[in-house]
Amino acid sequence: MKIVRLGIALCAMPALSVFAQEGPVPKGVSHLDHVFVIVMENHGYSQIVGNPSAPFANQYAKSANSATSYFAIGHPSSTNYLEIVGGSNFGVRSDNAPDWHNAHCAPNLATPGTTNLDFPNSGPVCPIAGIGTDAETPAIDLTNECPDPETTDPCPPGLISIDGRSIPAAKGIVGKTIGDQLAEHHRSWKSYQESLPPNGADLIAYSDGYFTDVTPPPAAIGDFLKLYAAKHNPFVYFKSVQEGSNSRNSLANVVGFEGHGGLYDDLSSGEVPSLSFIVPNQCNDQHGRGNGGSQCAFDPVTDGSQAGLNPALIYVGDLTLRTLVAAIHRSPVWKEGNNAIVTVWDENDYSFVPNLNQVLVIVDTNNGPHGVHNGQFYDHFSLLRTLEAGFGLPCLNHACDPRTQTMSDLFRAGDHEGGDEQ
Repeated sequence: MKIVRLGIALCAMPALSVFAQEGPVPKGVSHLDHVFVIVMENHGYSQIVGNPSAPFANQYAKSANSATSYFAIGHPSSTNYLEIVGGSNFGVRSDNAPDWHNAHCAPNLATPGTTNLDFPNSGPVCPIAGIGTDAETPAIDLTNECPDPETTDPCPPGLISIDGRSIPAAKGIVGKTIGDQLAEHHRSWKSYQESLPPNGADLIAYSDGYFTDVTPPPAAIGDFLKLYAAKHNPFVYFKSVQEGSNSRNSLANVVGFEGHGGLYDDLSSGEVPSLSFIVPNQCNDQHGRGNGGSQCAFDPVTDGSQAGLNPALIYVGDLTLRTLVAAIHRSPVWKEGNNAIVTVWDENDYSFVPNLNQVLVIVDTNNGPHGVHNGQFYDHFSLLRTLEAGFGLPCLNHACDPRTQTMSDLFRAGDHEGGDEQ
């Protein structure tokens, strides 16, 4: 009964005001030359902070800057990735792959009230484009991972979005991302995806680094391990990127970690884009896979506690994060201009009552103060707003909402006093 009452109380909280558009350039952050966004997976703030299996993340959060009241938006993973780069779920509340190059598929934004869901499964996501209405983010989510497909359990009381508040569907949503904005302003971006197949991202939902869902491994080789996942590569859902009419904004911007033009090659040469969106594979980002071996196995208990986690999965992800940060710090580009590394977890996949959808975000700047730990409410829309402020770009969709604050304190350069000027 206690759980039910809490769920009802959360549902009764007032809806957030929304203001969807591409608006003025946010203020409060000094010019940024390069930003590296590293996205980790599916673990809440209290599952990482203080976890002995994540020594680097904990040391890094203390030595750099961190937000102690930062929230993911909703569920599942894909929606949060879209919200980080585009300020909206664009009508997508599923982990479904893109419906590639489908000119006859009406984008979700074009059909008010249409939402792409996991349950019941809505199928591939139409290429996102145009202007329209996104999907409501409910305070209590009863569609993601509910009901459990292997049981008849309806999964009460559902997953909490943000901290128990809803976001109504908003009109005037622009079907674009910060990648589109950077290209329009003659700046650059890349999505670095570990275990991307040799032929790139086009048409691919999953890959083990070589084989894909389109060209699976022969049965004699064994199980197909889904390491790269399109659901963690938000840019490929957009018509502008799929069609690539602007050479600065195409599928050629999606590359792997290794090889020519990959992450480590670019870091070594110092030839990195303005925005580097970095996603480890599903064994190295703490997501886990059912057939990936003990160090990649899913957490055995999904109750939001550290006790239920697979410590090896957390440790391997922590080592991956340490390797990525060290490689960025060694790059010649880190010593030039104003740069930042942002490490963020996409969602608390176990945010059932009483767990909130709180996640850890760490901000490391090359010229600003370190050791800043702020308890102001921030979310993925705040992160997008902050990146747009640093790059001199207009705010996009829910990054323009009156309640969305710039994370000025965490990104402050040495000569900048911070503060969000609305």
